[in-house]
Amino acid sequence: MKKSLLSLALGGLGIGVTEFTIMGMLPDVSKDLDISIPVAGYLISAYALGVVIGAPLLVVSMDRFSPKKALVLLMVLFTLFNGLSIIAPNYELLLLSRFVSGLPHGAFFGIGSVMASRLADKGKEAQAVAFMFSGLTIANLLGVPLGTYIGHHFSWRYTFLLITFIGLVTILALRFWMPKTEPRKNTGNPWKDFAIFKDGNVWFMVLIFSVAPGALFAWISYIAPLMTEVSGIAENHLPYIMILAGFGMFVGNLIGGKLSDAFSPSATVITVLGFQIICMVLIYYTASYSWASLAMTFLTGVATFAIVPPLTVLLLNSVKSEAEMLVASLGPACFNIANALGAFLGGIPIDMGYGYTSPEWVGVAMAAAGIAISLLFLRRNKKLKYAVENK
Repeated sequence: MKKSLLSLALGGLGIGVTEFTIMGMLPDVSKDLDISIPVAGYLISAYALGVVIGAPLLVVSMDRFSPKKALVLLMVLFTLFNGLSIIAPNYELLLLSRFVSGLPHGAFFGIGSVMASRLADKGKEAQAVAFMFSGLTIANLLGVPLGTYIGHHFSWRYTFLLITFIGLVTILALRFWMPKTEPRKNTGNPWKDFAIFKDGNVWFMVLIFSVAPGALFAWISYIAPLMTEVSGIAENHLPYIMILAGFGMFVGNLIGGKLSDAFSPSATVITVLGFQIICMVLIYYTASYSWASLAMTFLTGVATFAIVPPLTVLLLNSVKSEAEMLVASLGPACFNIANALGAFLGGIPIDMGYGYTSPEWVGVAMAAAGIAISLLFLRRNKKLKYAVENK
């Protein structure tokens, strides 16, 4: 294991804990700040908005720095902004701190993805990217349950203290373990990098990233009522359900990286999306059986996160541009669009009275749309080697 990749995974761990733990601490935050849970929920939206805005802007603004220096600076911002959440005296300042905490998220993963692929052994680029994202899956497996427990039994502010500590450790790891790299050659005005949006492939990848991962969020956003109301699992067992889902994501992330290197990113994306459709349909028809529901929690975790490494590598391979850091940052930004879309669209059939298994059909639709867009992308690029093969 390369220490340089481990430093990137540590950053992913901290980002994963701060992004997902707040979901389980909303009742604690709402009680402490005397606000309603729906109002507290805007803390999730504020973070996602920060990710979408910060990803391209920070990558371009740090163009003159070396990748190593940029990663360190991004993690410094991440640590400082999460530190603000510890001392935020009211809801308004906490909302602001959540927004600015999201700004470095996409830029870190964007630059980190490029660095991971550069540091990888030949033919193992996707596995290196998957290792970086393993920090995110470990966050769901262990960090989020721990942070939620601390928030419930002590204070949600202590959870942000834990996140800040992870940020400090990551800064040191990047400082000492990440090899020195040269900044990109001066190409004049870095804001000219936004010319990549003239490339049709960029918009195809934006569409795929904004739609295909939506099945994950249509499913997991409503997993709690699905388990308690449909599968008959006790509410106090929900933390273990989330650990099981997190373990599935961890395994899926590694499998996705290996499949992408063994075959091709595009073929892996389409195959994984097909597997997601199967999982969603099985959940719909078997959720009333607790044993089947547990099995599908793990398998769906595998299916929904196996798409991350091949999608990321496909994005890096898709756009021929010197602005590869900006290109890579689009993935995390659009992933958060998929987050919002999946959760929003998944809630519509529930509101219409179709029950807590109905979001799975939203997941089916989003995965199918992802396959359709991927096939159109392949057709568009059928004469280009990078569309069907690894670099």
